[in-house]
Amino acid sequence: MAIVLKVIITLLLFQTLVQAHPSNTNGLFREYIGAEFNNVKFSDVPINPNVDFHFILSFAIDYDSSGISPTNGKFNVFWDSDNLSPSHVSSIKKFHSNVKVAVSLGGDSVGKGYAYFKPSSVDSWVSNAVSTLTSIIRKYHLDGIHIDYEHFRSDPDTFAECTGRLIKTLKRKGVISFASIAPFDDDQVQSHYLALWKKYGHFIDYVNFQFYAYDEGTTVSEFIDYFNTQSSNYHGGKVLTSVISDGSGGLSPEKGFFTACNTLKRQKRLHGIFVWSADDSKKNGFRYEKRSQALLAGHHYY
Repeated sequence: MAIVLKVIITLLLFQTLVQAHPSNTNGLFREYIGAEFNNVKFSDVPINPNVDFHFILSFAIDYDSSGISPTNGKFNVFWDSDNLSPSHVSSIKKFHSNVKVAVSLGGDSVGKGYAYFKPSSVDSWVSNAVSTLTSIIRKYHLDGIHIDYEHFRSDPDTFAECTGRLIKTLKRKGVISFASIAPFDDDQVQSHYLALWKKYGHFIDYVNFQFYAYDEGTTVSEFIDYFNTQSSNYHGGKVLTSVISDGSGGLSPEKGFFTACNTLKRQKRLHGIFVWSADDSKKNGFRYEKRSQALLAGHHYY
């Protein structure tokens, strides 16, 4: 009888733990937010409790506050900090235990031009970046960083050493718990990110590959081929699928994005989905966010 009771108690405890942590067995959903200053708030975005949800603040950039001159790793906030403030971060994480918030570094543009990765030296850039980002991360109660440079005034090895050492240092200091990167299919971009992956890939948790940077007419079979290619390039990494809210590139949901995701899910290769961006999705009622999270939580959409 005592043995039977022990077994029953053990099973009940296990069931309680599973119910208390539903996101552990479900997928990851990630959402860029704040780049376009259209007053979108964390609380506007639907959050499914049965997924792990990452907001990615866009962007912090190592340029001066005017957006004119690069600052060699001294980062400033360039997202909509009025609507996405430290108190807003604390609030959304308090009310949704499955939510974490990261900061994206770099991006496509700043001011009236491109945002270039332009370090003066590896050591000085890393020192400045660790200092300024630690301050931003602690002020905003953030959990991770996301490397999203798309234009370069440095060679791939310098980029790899700067960003790789940044990730490694912030992780080892306990400042962040995860890091991710955002490459896309462009020769210069890939050369830089693959150099980073080759040397520091073991410190990188997720690959937000920008599949929406492929042609707008992408088919389901082409999308699967692209996914296979990039999974091979970033071998061993958790490569996420992606969709853009305005339908301007890649495989759209209307043309089969969720069909492709379901295929990968059946193959146990769907590591997560991310959307660019909440700013654009606000006007369409966040329909792609809802469908993505429902799929990751166990439903099927085509």
